[in-house]
Amino acid sequence: MMNHLYLFALGTFFLFTGCQSIPAQNITAAKDLKNQNIIYFNPEVFPDIDEIKEPTYTAFYAAVSEKTQYFRNYNMLRVDSYMPYDAVDVGAVVEYCKNNNAQLAVIPKVKYFKVGVGKYVFSNQVIISMKLYDSLGNFLAETNYDTYRKNARILGSAENSIKIGATGAMTNLGKNLRKSKTYSISGAN
Repeated sequence: MMNHLYLFALGTFFLFTGCQSIPAQNITAAKDLKNQNIIYFNPEVFPDIDEIKEPTYTAFYAAVSEKTQYFRNYNMLRVDSYMPYDAVDVGAVVEYCKNNNAQLAVIPKVKYFKVGVGKYVFSNQVIISMKLYDSLGNFLAETNYDTYRKNARILGSAENSIKIGATGAMTNLGKNLRKSKTYSISGAN
């Protein structure tokens, strides 16, 4: 009789602890769906001059982090790797998404306007281009933002132009996604 009581108590204990772990797993899964990661690769910089790459990366990521702070459910992950804009390696994008638990990947490009006669003379105006892929490697959207045409900025620093261009490109990307309805980002402006 005492043996049956111990077995009953042990079985009841495992039953209750097993049932309690199921909702905990569902809460964790819901939390993972709620907080999603977006990978941003280092932008391709044109012209390809080493001296302007690091300031360009700094200004670009400052703008991206300012813009993504409004998306509570999305976290920005910076990948210090170069991905050519015109020849995207989809397999590498899928692998980066898988290894970083990311649902989206953005491949950016920053193009400075060249003015003047000299080889290294270029304007502070930029064109920011972005391509968006999902974690399966499917192309979702592409956009660009020309700081000269959109804001008619002649004066100002290149860093400010990059920030304005990155913010504008991200806004355009969100608009393109809402129009196409292929992927939804909650809270996109």
